Amino acid sequence: MRILIVGGGGREHALAWKLAQSRSCEAIIAAPGNAGTAELGRNIPIHDSDLDAICDAAESNRIDLVVVGPEAPLAAGLVDALDARGILAFGPSQAAAQIESSKWFAKSVMQSAAVPHARGELFDSAQAAHKWLEILGPDDLPVLKADGLAAGKGVIVPDHIDDAHAAVDQMFAGAFGSAGERVVIEDRLSGMEASAMAVVSGTDILPLPLSCDYKRIMDRDQGPNTGGMGVYAPPGFVGDSDDLFATIHQPVADQMSAEGCEFRGLLYAGLMIDDTTGDNALNVLEFNARFGDPETQAVIPLIDGDLLPVLEASARGHALPRDAISHSGRASVSVAVVSGGYPGPYETGRPIHGLDAVDDSVDIFHAGAAIDDDGRTVTAGGRVLAVTAVADTLAEARGIAYDNVRRITFDGAFYRTDIALREVPR
Repeated sequence: MRILIVGGGGREHALAWKLAQSRSCEAIIAAPGNAGTAELGRNIPIHDSDLDAICDAAESNRIDLVVVGPEAPLAAGLVDALDARGILAFGPSQAAAQIESSKWFAKSVMQSAAVPHARGELFDSAQAAHKWLEILGPDDLPVLKADGLAAGKGVIVPDHIDDAHAAVDQMFAGAFGSAGERVVIEDRLSGMEASAMAVVSGTDILPLPLSCDYKRIMDRDQGPNTGGMGVYAPPGFVGDSDDLFATIHQPVADQMSAEGCEFRGLLYAGLMIDDTTGDNALNVLEFNARFGDPETQAVIPLIDGDLLPVLEASARGHALPRDAISHSGRASVSVAVVSGGYPGPYETGRPIHGLDAVDDSVDIFHAGAAIDDDGRTVTAGGRVLAVTAVADTLAEARGIAYDNVRRITFDGAFYRTDIALREVPR
């Protein structure tokens, strides 16, 4: 099969790396891709938001399967556009992608499916939102979310009720663009966050290994949020994973199918696990309609077997071939190496050194990296690389990952030093 992967981050490199191992894979093409995908196939300079150009490229390159990485083209209807041209694509339709592109749509589905989640209300004016906040007690601090897609930045967790009121004004004043035209205010949950991804084909689901990511820029979860500074898998604080997927993913898949909005693609649940009650009670924080980033960079290396027939079956709406893949039972740690200044302003074009010094057993997934005119691998974004190690234990994987992270250098390089440390004895 000839495969077109849409996107240019570490997630897309990890997917390309795995799919290239399939005996059925004839060629990998990425749009726009990065330095890593270029080593596996060919990059074409098309932005993931240019739906017409992607469809044209799929036709001209005789693509058999398009795998869509980012959320924006899914929300814009890329899968629908490809389907209209008779091109097979892995990912949900625009209607089904609302599970991510609209927080309120997701909340409505969860309510109908009896999936545990935080109580919340939807507001389309600042006045109504302020009125709601005024009835809360001083200790009942909420979470405010832009209803639409905001590139992972549309959530505000206030420290004081006055901050919540200020957040309402900011959001309705356009802080998150059109994504904040409607705002969801919901109860704040406590506990540990985990990520659960499953391939879905209608009402058929195939769980992938669980993971836990780190969003803050600095150690001990300090500083501003980022796209993700690292991840490990599997998290030890989560209970029975079979029960988790039966409680979360299956009811949602069933409900969406019942509503005529069948989901095909990757259904990602961001979870809050509350262990204060002793029963690991869980609630859904959000749903994504695609592979997570950076979770994919830690989860994909833990999957044995051929992922391609699983994605193809989902794209076709067929039963998922459960024997095609299996979980290795091992552990992984993936550490992001980022540009100095990220998530704020940063410089690009910095030569990356030490990639050839990394152990053969360690996977380097490129994100913000490119090849310059002199053939050098250079920085081209905020999150530059993900260094992923797999071992029999989490402690071993962590040690290998950081040993190799230290071998990679570029001017301004930065990384967190505490990924997975919470579950590894000091």
